[in-house]
Amino acid sequence: MHPLVEIAKSAVENYVISGAEIAAPLNIGKEFTNKKAGVFVTIEKKGRLRACIGTYLPCYDNIAEETIYNAVAAASKDFRFGPVKKEELSDLDFTVYVLNKPEPVRFIEELNPKKYGVIVKSFKGEKSGLLLPDLEGVETIESQIAIAADKAEIDLAREKIELYKFTVEKYQ
Repeated sequence: MHPLVEIAKSAVENYVISGAEIAAPLNIGKEFTNKKAGVFVTIEKKGRLRACIGTYLPCYDNIAEETIYNAVAAASKDFRFGPVKKEELSDLDFTVYVLNKPEPVRFIEELNPKKYGVIVKSFKGEKSGLLLPDLEGVETIESQIAIAADKAEIDLAREKIELYKFTVEKYQ
């Protein structure tokens, strides 16, 4: 198991059992303690999505802390599923996505749902939706944009949008 995945798993287990957050380990490696990045944590239960929360721009001092925060948030604040319970812990699998800095998209042809994640923002910037790359069932640029817009409640027929693309490092 990759060290970031171990951190996510430990953070969730500790939080669910004791209600406390863990500190970032110091021995994880400088690439995760000296660098900032957005991080998404996905939790699956028996192969099905159980929770997913993240940040596309960093909010914490480093990737390790970003992972801890988003793992706990996924386990406790994903409104689609409700909080993770103690009896579920042994059935959970974790994936950590470290996001590279989003880049503006000038032409839709720049996108590729297998390679790039997408951020759809309303032109005024008050709403945004994100979809990670290479998700099962997302085969076209149009469907990727539509799903991300739907998550943000952006009406593509009525609202002007801005698009951003990003790549990820995926750890399981």
